[in-house]
This record gives sequence, C-alpha cells and structure tokens, in this order.
Amino acid sequence: MLSDATKAHWKTYWIWFFWVSLAFFTVYPLCNWFTAQRSFYFSPYFEFELAIPLVKEFFWPYFSMYLLFFVPPFILNRQQLSLMGKQLVIATLISGLTFLLLPAKLGFPRLIPDDPFYAKIFTQMFALDLPYNTVPSLHIVFSTILVLHINKASQSPILKLLMMIWLILLYISTILVHQHHLLDIITGFLVAFVLFRWQPIRNSP
Repeated sequence: MLSDATKAHWKTYWIWFFWVSLAFFTVYPLCNWFTAQRSFYFSPYFEFELAIPLVKEFFWPYFSMYLLFFVPPFILNRQQLSLMGKQLVIATLISGLTFLLLPAKLGFPRLIPDDPFYAKIFTQMFALDLPYNTVPSLHIVFSTILVLHINKASQSPILKLLMMIWLILLYISTILVHQHHLLDIITGFLVAFVLFRWQPIRNSP
C-alpha cells in the first residue's frame, strides 16, 4: 500500500502533468495552424546552417525529451514539482505569444531519409509538426527546465553528469533532425533559464 505522502506526491506530479499537457496541446497546434495561414514569415537563421546535414539517427535523442518528463517525480519533492509545473506552463504561454508575434519559418527543406524505417518516422513527424513555432524552441525550453530542476534536486554527481549529457544531445538533435536553428536553441535556453531563476515564481505559494 502506498503511504499518504507518496499518494500526495504522485497526485501533485499528475496534476501538473495535466496542466502542462493542456497548455502545450492547446497553444502549440493552434499557433502552428494560425501561422500556416499567414503570408509573411521571419527567417531567423544563418545561411551556413542550411548546409548542416540531416542525421536520421538523432531522432532518438530528439524524441527522448518526452521520456525526460517521467524523471522528475523520482527526484523532486512536491514543492519542487509544483514550481517546475508552473514554470513549464508559463514558458508555454510565453513561447506561444512569441510564435504569434514572431512568425518564424524553418529554413531546412523537409527531407525524408531513404531508409524505409526512418522515412515513416520523419514523414509522420513532419506531417504533425509544421515548419513554424520555431523561436523559441519549446523542445529546448522544456528539456532545459526539466534538467535544471533535476540537477538542483539531485545529490548524485553521476546523475547530474548524465542529465547534462542528455541535455546536450537534445540540443544537438534539434538541429540534426532539421527541426530548429541556432537562434531557436539560444532563445529557448534563455526563456528556460530566466523562468528557472525568476524569484516571483520561485517564491509563490
């Protein structure tokens, strides 16, 4: 039988998991659809970035961001989970507003790998995720906030190192699967870091 404290802990996690999911699956697709109707887009990337090859195997570290969401309840306490949840929701809303004010379009052409297995994966990914909503990268925002909280709460140097390696691979993967550009990563990191350090959020009940 689970103790009352354990039940309360997991309840807190799933409540914030719900709110973050609701925010993301409302804001992201609506902004993507709305931007697709517009006739003007910014191109916030350098020309040299377009020469970066598609590395299909980096789909796995890119996709692993979703697995990262299941690590915090094993490391963070209830207060830390609530704080992280608030930051993720606020980050989603800030990013959504930026998507509307800065309708950026991805510069990479949508290339499908020759490998049949990866061809199905990338075809599905490109069909679900239109080439908008790039600045800032929510992939970077979410993964950075998650890792910052995990590493702050963890007492294990090995876990902290593994989390940083995971985060770096996530950063690299967003470019190598042609989903984001350098500015998307930089702005995503800044949004995550500022929210992580913002005292009014940290001190709120």
